Amino acid sequence: MIRNTVNKYVWLVDTLRRYGRLSHERIDELWLQSSLSEGKPLPRRTFFALRNAIEEMFGVDIVCDKTTREFYIEQQRGSDATSLHEWLVDSMALSGMLTDSRDLADRIVLEPVPSARGHLPVIIDAMKRDRCIRFAYRSYTRSVGTDGVLIEPYFVKIFKQKWYVIGMHVADQRIKTYALDRMRDLMIDQREFTMPEGFDPNRFFANYFGITTSRGEPRDIVLRVEPTQAKYLRALPLHHSQQEQLQDGCSIFRYRMCITYDLREQLLSMGPNIEVISPLELRTIMADDLRRALGLYS
Repeated sequence: MIRNTVNKYVWLVDTLRRYGRLSHERIDELWLQSSLSEGKPLPRRTFFALRNAIEEMFGVDIVCDKTTREFYIEQQRGSDATSLHEWLVDSMALSGMLTDSRDLADRIVLEPVPSARGHLPVIIDAMKRDRCIRFAYRSYTRSVGTDGVLIEPYFVKIFKQKWYVIGMHVADQRIKTYALDRMRDLMIDQREFTMPEGFDPNRFFANYFGITTSRGEPRDIVLRVEPTQAKYLRALPLHHSQQEQLQDGCSIFRYRMCITYDLREQLLSMGPNIEVISPLELRTIMADDLRRALGLYS
């Protein structure tokens, strides 16, 4: 019952986002085409109840143009809360679309995602209550795992379809990152904590690509990129600092960020389509990585 109600909220938001402005009559026509309607129209009273609930749940305002009597979503951008609401709506709208397309199941190919369903709700609950979490951790880079890790969970982040929690390691007094799929025996601890005043998760990762961090300072990074690869970088920038200029038939991309493992892996994945021009440190690291890879085939 609850799931069906939430699906109705998402349907209405997604419909208005896709079509723009709609009269109640047109909304009702589209509603009848949805499996959620079960062939029954959407009464005005129900519509306004959905509208009020959507504002409360998602922070999305559905307003009415009194001149045209059309409903539309009032745009509110720039806040972290709005970004989260949009992400939730997008995710649930996709889920609803897939549910409506069960007859096409063999023609919709999805990418497997390591499950974090068992851990994410616990961590979110701990964050709501400002409580520490305790768990055992099995890092890929260490042969022996660590039991009894205690952290103050500051925020969670998704990267390449994997969830991570970032927080203060109580014993080391350092902010560290942990992948949820490598956790075991997760529990909420009795110890409470207070979020540092003014702490901003977006600012914490402002100088990084991905989920890994470093103690080094941000560097000016310059890449020479062949034309086809440049199109991908334009569509999905590596970093918010990305700038591009054309030079001799290629694109020169400039960034201001730290050199990290995730950045190296991303650049290596582009193969011969990019060349690191500077800094020399990153260029040398990339050359060494490529030589070791080539050595496997010699």
